[in-house]
Amino acid sequence: MSECFFAKGLSFSCKQCSHCCRHEPGFVYLSKNDLTNILQSFNLNISEFIQKYCRWVNYYDGSEVLCLQEKDNYDCIMWDNGCSVYSQRPVQCRTYPFWNFLLESKQNWDEEAKECPGINTGKLHNFDEIMRAQNEYSRNVPITKEQLKSLFGEADC
Repeated sequence: MSECFFAKGLSFSCKQCSHCCRHEPGFVYLSKNDLTNILQSFNLNISEFIQKYCRWVNYYDGSEVLCLQEKDNYDCIMWDNGCSVYSQRPVQCRTYPFWNFLLESKQNWDEEAKECPGINTGKLHNFDEIMRAQNEYSRNVPITKEQLKSLFGEADC
């Protein structure tokens, strides 16, 4: 059996280029914890926040899940000359680039490095750090419309 390609760690330091936040369509899925945390940055109730900053999208399992909106130019709705909710940013953002599919192979990792100038540079993250981030990402399941209704009521969806 071959050794995991990141057994000795991976280098990554965010260069704050915002490439992962801007100019291309994508999905920033929100879990219940993400939603609770990000609401700390706003003086809005959950219904107002969802209406102003979120959208419902179809997920891999066929459910509808909560996701941040994008601006017309595909920037994240929270991007304003940098992340406006950086200290409460979603787990998906906080754990990048240590996502499951990027860690599946050296090829996937190196392909992502072509888009992200912080990959393969800077701080060396050891195997345990990488696995903690990957596990946090994996456990952070987006909240579904049905879950939100049961937690907060019909009016908040």
